[in-house]
Amino acid sequence: MAQGVLIRPMESDEADNCEDILRALPNWFGIEESIVEYAKDIRKIETMVAREDAVVTGFLTLNQHNAHSAEIHLIAVRQEYHGRGIGRALVEHAEALLRERDVEYFEVKTLGPSRPDSYYDKTRDFYHAMGFRPLEENKLWGDVNPCLIMIKHLACS
Repeated sequence: MAQGVLIRPMESDEADNCEDILRALPNWFGIEESIVEYAKDIRKIETMVAREDAVVTGFLTLNQHNAHSAEIHLIAVRQEYHGRGIGRALVEHAEALLRERDVEYFEVKTLGPSRPDSYYDKTRDFYHAMGFRPLEENKLWGDVNPCLIMIKHLACS
């Protein structure tokens, strides 16, 4: 885990911090309507935060679909904290929770590679390094924003 970072369930007064992180990352979260929906989701879906000292440095929203599968609905880390292992720590924490629950499949959706974007190239590289593999690219988000579904098989305890 990243040095000095605490991962724990989000407290209600931290939801605004999470929304602020989204708004500070326009290269990934630049559509206002989506940010508004994500802000609602943060408040109602299981969310964990990464804290370093008194700062919320990142968060992950976890959507468990059923007893067998769950999804990273949303993950974001403050730009100035990129490359410090916070995203990795959030994903590893979520995976540990899912293994305790005997969840077998972990999924994430991201912008597909058929639409070139250097920021999402980095995102897909991150997920690949975390063990996720491409399953399919589809038109879930329309023709302009192809959706790549990536999955990971979790070894259950």
